[in-house]
Amino acid sequence: MRTRLLFLIAALAIVSYVSTSVSSADEGMWTFDNPPLKQLKEKYNFEPTKEWLDHVRLSSVRLNDGGSGSFVSSDGLIMTNHHVASGQLAKLSTPERDLLKTGFYAKTQQEELRCPDLEVNVLVSLENVTERIQNATKGVDEKKAEELRSAEIAKIEKESTEQTGLRSNVITLYQGGEYWLYRFKKYTDIRLVFAPEQDIAFFGGDPDNFTYPRFNLDVTFLRAYEDGKPAKTEHYFRWSCNGPSEGELVFVSGNPGSTDRLQPFAQLVFEKEFSNPLSLQVLRRLREKLMEFSNRGAEQKRIAKDLLFSVENSLKAINGHQEGLSDPKVMAKKKADEDELRKKVSERADLQKLYGDAWSSLDVIYQKLPEVSKRAAYSRIRFSRLFSIATDIARYATELKKPNTERLPQYRDSNLESFKFRLLSPAPIYKDFEEFLLTHSLEESLEALGKDDEFVQTALGGRKPSEVAREAVANTKLMDVDYRKKLLEEGAEAIQKSGDPMIELALRLDPISRKLQNLLKDEYESKITAATEKIAKARFAVYGKSIPPDATFSLRLSYGTVKGYEIGSTYVPYKTTFYGLYDRAASFDNKPPYNLPERVIARKTALDLSTPFNFVCTADIIGGNSGSPVINKNAEIVGLIFDGNIQSLLWNYLYSDEKGRAVAVHSAGIIEALRKIYDADALADELQGRQKE
Repeated sequence: MRTRLLFLIAALAIVSYVSTSVSSADEGMWTFDNPPLKQLKEKYNFEPTKEWLDHVRLSSVRLNDGGSGSFVSSDGLIMTNHHVASGQLAKLSTPERDLLKTGFYAKTQQEELRCPDLEVNVLVSLENVTERIQNATKGVDEKKAEELRSAEIAKIEKESTEQTGLRSNVITLYQGGEYWLYRFKKYTDIRLVFAPEQDIAFFGGDPDNFTYPRFNLDVTFLRAYEDGKPAKTEHYFRWSCNGPSEGELVFVSGNPGSTDRLQPFAQLVFEKEFSNPLSLQVLRRLREKLMEFSNRGAEQKRIAKDLLFSVENSLKAINGHQEGLSDPKVMAKKKADEDELRKKVSERADLQKLYGDAWSSLDVIYQKLPEVSKRAAYSRIRFSRLFSIATDIARYATELKKPNTERLPQYRDSNLESFKFRLLSPAPIYKDFEEFLLTHSLEESLEALGKDDEFVQTALGGRKPSEVAREAVANTKLMDVDYRKKLLEEGAEAIQKSGDPMIELALRLDPISRKLQNLLKDEYESKITAATEKIAKARFAVYGKSIPPDATFSLRLSYGTVKGYEIGSTYVPYKTTFYGLYDRAASFDNKPPYNLPERVIARKTALDLSTPFNFVCTADIIGGNSGSPVINKNAEIVGLIFDGNIQSLLWNYLYSDEKGRAVAVHSAGIIEALRKIYDADALADELQGRQKE
């Protein structure tokens, strides 16, 4: 995405959208309770059955590292992206064995490496609980409604967890228009099976990110275990050896993170003028710091690599979003959509009485929100894992004293098991990196808020950020997982008297953070929730559920066709091949980030270079869809989502299939690489359902 043409291309995409009929586009990240049956029948003459939809849902997984995946064999084999699994690869690496650099393949199940803290969820059932939650908040003001809503959600989740033993989470849809109880089967014994080198998984590096044509083997295979044995998964996707053909209907089943297509116009203005610029400022400074740390040496570069990748990816995405919001045509389109809804509401006296004041209420709230949001953003310590652990432990002592309905969400009974699983992760922590990150965060707060700010004074006590960070990191015992476990078991008094400097820092800062969080919740979030719920109800009354809800990192189904697109005076092909991979590397003299791993170079003559490698389709995706399976009408794997092109960044606000595309690894390319580059025949056989010898 790093190209001077980005702004021009983005602007062209917007112009195209305004003149394109939405009804003909493959728009929508649809929930499984409301699949796009009518659209699929009318446009593609395809009618997925309930059995087909259930099979797709139960074959799809959510990785709580922040991505999607799918079961691809009956023995718990999971496919996702290399960049989704890169955090686990980094945690499994050592100075002597950098898995991001060398890749990994377990030839036998005994050689598979257990991921230190990866949880994988499968959505096994869903239940509409909207009426119960909305009835609990009737007839009270916004602040009280927020309390009652949170309490009712906690009750529902606890009841479900106790009754079923499944992870149970209430999912908010349509900005509060609907609430659904999702129940997940949870896997916490996840093991690494295969990962290529990062140089081929992320070939082209940051310059090629969010571009197309692409040549990335962005795939990793994991395996879910139960009771020490590979999980027996009844539902999984079979493999298509040929992959998709041009013009073919395909589906994507995954967990898109968030979109703002149904957000009120006032929210978009807030993002454009405040939240996006603030996020970009924070990320740019962090990127500079991470590069500074990386330049200290090879080991520091290895340690910082995964976080730096995430930061650069986020920067590109937010820059793309900001470009969209800065285009007058985008804002005019969003304003026109909102004006149309408001007009339809005003034409009906019953709707106007119930919902007519929602938009003006939001205008007032968003005008006041930036100042307190900035304070809240900098009145916290970011990036340090040790401080995050300390805060979790400090809050654990406080939260567990409260009734379940009054706790913060992660400390509710329904979430405690997952909370402890993450907290007690044995993943390595690097003290020099922790000190570096903690110093940076404290310096940032000091610069943004000033030395007289309450948070800054409490954190620093008149000392330099580097001094506070050095003492806290050098003397904490939180590197030791057994020590963390001991504190949780001994409870509040032991935590309060631990004497651990990192925990003491967390205990000092927690009241300030809570005060600001409560201010945001009581004075702003509760009112925003009340207003957006009204708007959602108004939209239902006018349009029904013909429009899918915004993404919420919950399971969705999207669809589209495999096809290229036109840019300027040329055509972009629907697929790339191994020919193109080697040509692009040679065109840059095999220099980073276009350098190929040695074995990829050595095996060139063994490959059928005409094999498809990557491809694009019009399926509607966003961040969080990374690792999602691309399947055909027979529910067979034809590809693996790993990116979108530059034009798709605007899908956060508006969808258009004229130039925007989802980018995927081709199923035939994956098999070709496994067999002929990595000698991973056993894995390829498992994917293709061949009998074991």
